[in-house]
Amino acid sequence: MSDLPIHRALSSASPIVYGCMGLGGPWDTGDITRADVDTARRCIEAALAAGITVFDHADIYALGKAESAFGAALAESPGLRERMIIQSKCGIRFADAQGTKRYDLSPEWIMASVDGSLQRLGIEQLDILMLHRPDPLMAPDAIAEAFSRLQAQGKVAHFGVSNMNAPQIALLQRAIAQPLVVNQMEMSLLARDAFEEEVLAGHRGGASVNFGPGLIEQGVAGEIQLQAWGSLAGGWLSGRNLSGAMPTRQRLAERVAQLARSYATSREAIVLAWLMRHPARIQPVIGTTDAARIAACGQATDISLLREDWYSLWETARGEELP
Repeated sequence: MSDLPIHRALSSASPIVYGCMGLGGPWDTGDITRADVDTARRCIEAALAAGITVFDHADIYALGKAESAFGAALAESPGLRERMIIQSKCGIRFADAQGTKRYDLSPEWIMASVDGSLQRLGIEQLDILMLHRPDPLMAPDAIAEAFSRLQAQGKVAHFGVSNMNAPQIALLQRAIAQPLVVNQMEMSLLARDAFEEEVLAGHRGGASVNFGPGLIEQGVAGEIQLQAWGSLAGGWLSGRNLSGAMPTRQRLAERVAQLARSYATSREAIVLAWLMRHPARIQPVIGTTDAARIAACGQATDISLLREDWYSLWETARGEELP
């Protein structure tokens, strides 16, 4: 098995990832428009200006149109490619003439998905390919063969997973020669199971937490780069209308606003900094298409929350003190 360390595989990665799920217009089978390409270009430029160099795709985003719009923007400014890391995901198949919604990590689907992503993006190689969801029917040896072929063909440089727990990653890694360098899962101040599991081990209060023991520890040990989708918590803590929201969520939004004033930064930066303060060096994935909010998110790299402030956010989010 390769001993390529994570810091070399992602040596030029930024602390924040730009998620391209919002690009490409409606999730339908229509063509991309000029407006879709212009939006992609504005988001790329805003992200790069904020120091964000990692761009996250999936073959299903806007039914492929997110990659197409992004690729069209790159085609108009080819020099941008050298300034970014591009990752994409495969494995989710929506209901079609062949069957219901399903996960497909067969080598045939992986290979075809990569070819489709490369064509839509207009590039020769993905920096990272991620398996989008665990497929109960996946065969690790077959996936390993597909990965080796993709790397030998120069179509993918590195590989990772998404929404997988530590045992699933270990199962794949035993068969795969290349290191799995990334695991992306939902994490935010409103999706805290990974952190709750750390402190509720052996505590009866942790019986309802089922995130996956060992996942955070893999990140702390530098075995894999953790990325957090949904990191902005749906905007609930950074400006979304809280009318009718639960009191706990309202108090958390107020606490975020207080800390933003104290640190002289944006509310988005506080929300992201909470994840980034963890020793697992979590990369938040942001998905806004608002250039001002992209810039506000970029401010998270300039602050480090005090331990007391980090815990105050956690306790406010929990609605009760830690055990």
